[in-house]
Amino acid sequence: MDLTELAGEAEAAGLACRGGFHPGPEDGLPGFADGSAVATVVLLGFVGAQQWTRFATSAEFADGRSDALDRWSRRQIDALAARHAAMAFYPSEGPPWWPFQRWAMRAEPVFPSPIGVLIHPRFGLWHAYRGALALRTRLALPAREPVAHPCESCAAKPCLATCPVGAVRVNGYDHRGCATHVAAPAGRDCLEFGCLARRSCPVGREYRYAPAQARFHMAAFIGERRDRNAGS
Repeated sequence: MDLTELAGEAEAAGLACRGGFHPGPEDGLPGFADGSAVATVVLLGFVGAQQWTRFATSAEFADGRSDALDRWSRRQIDALAARHAAMAFYPSEGPPWWPFQRWAMRAEPVFPSPIGVLIHPRFGLWHAYRGALALRTRLALPAREPVAHPCESCAAKPCLATCPVGAVRVNGYDHRGCATHVAAPAGRDCLEFGCLARRSCPVGREYRYAPAQARFHMAAFIGERRDRNAGS
């Protein structure tokens, strides 16, 4: 098996291959039950709206239960892991939480953005990581070509000036203030079409989420915030 074959299997399952890296002991990944070490980690996820249709037509999306996207992702990625005798890791596992942002920056050219979401030079802020496969096999990975950080050439930085409640700041992100706004009538635009600050970014605009996809993620964001408040 090579990375191209695995990417094809992922695509057939409704996921995009987001690159990979060869971990070392410093990464702290557990070994396999037979004592084998992890030789390659491959990240899987979404880019733009390309994979959305597969999830939106799934049983998990339709069943009305919580965590639909997490459950669908686990079903797809667990099946790939079983096929290749691999281990699966997920951003929602924890604590402790797996360092998906750090893994992503090792796997492909993504960079921290002012609003916290990693920015990709092609997809902009319109992408996500749904899980990772840890493989025993050391796959050949494509060479990383130098790529400039998209935000460094963006003088205007509209993402820092567009949020209606100033939740996006140079020195941090007001998670509570954002969620409160989105849940209120004044935040209907963000709820229906996605974060206004995120939409203001000029990079990868052609990959923006469609309204149904944006609405799903924003509703999940509000629900997550309410769950946290209920537990505090």
